[in-house]
Amino acid sequence: MRGTSSASSPARPKRVVCLEWTSAEMFLSLGILPVAVGDIAGYRDWVVSPALPVTTLDLGSRSEPNLELLAELKPDLIAGAYGYGLDQADFTRFAPTFNVPFYDGTSTPFKQAVDETLQLGNLLSRRNEAEQLIATVKASISMARTKLQPKADRPICVVSMFDDRHVRIYGGGGLFQDVMNQLGLINAWEGATNSWGFAQVGIEQLVSVGDATIISLDPIPAHVQIRINQSSLWNNLPCVRNGKVIRIAPIWPFGGLRAAERFATLVAAT
Repeated sequence: MRGTSSASSPARPKRVVCLEWTSAEMFLSLGILPVAVGDIAGYRDWVVSPALPVTTLDLGSRSEPNLELLAELKPDLIAGAYGYGLDQADFTRFAPTFNVPFYDGTSTPFKQAVDETLQLGNLLSRRNEAEQLIATVKASISMARTKLQPKADRPICVVSMFDDRHVRIYGGGGLFQDVMNQLGLINAWEGATNSWGFAQVGIEQLVSVGDATIISLDPIPAHVQIRINQSSLWNNLPCVRNGKVIRIAPIWPFGGLRAAERFATLVAAT
């Protein structure tokens, strides 16, 4: 499956609206600045890079975009991502649409990110920019792999923390696993994951990763961090007792090439 677009999508759109964050990252990566994005505050907390311009308008919730604002903006292209819960057909009355299918199960997220970047580059008459982005990201991952070679035999476990009793843990089928494979790193989590490449598990299940290094993604809400610090369940995990927990800056786990590059670079810097 390739990215789906409605008829007569403009080659050089001047007014792009992104309903969610994955498509926003892709367009920004190709030098196209969306006029509006769903949940801007969330993007700046959870995605971070590429940075949104201060002039970008907030389209409201990613699950319930502001249709009145969308109509007023008169976009010439509306972008979304497969599987996020919005029906592409609901937006064709406003403008041509483009849908990114990173997690449709037909390929790995990283390969689909490459393929969809090229397709989007062709659609937007930015093929050169797309090819340069792919080359840059692959070079960054290669450099990170070289830097991480001395640590290649040390398993890691990548998590997001939303409360003091559960973590989202990333594994097979996800973008992070794809990049870890390219980096030559061992994922300590061998449990099942969903179609998006993660599982929601109780903190006690982290016992199964033993003494692996935990890579914890920001942001962690301040009140959650306080509770985690006070949790005997957390503090008795072998990796925690041995000081093998590293916090790194936010990375969008369901993003495209820039998210993959950011993950590789930040892990290599640990």
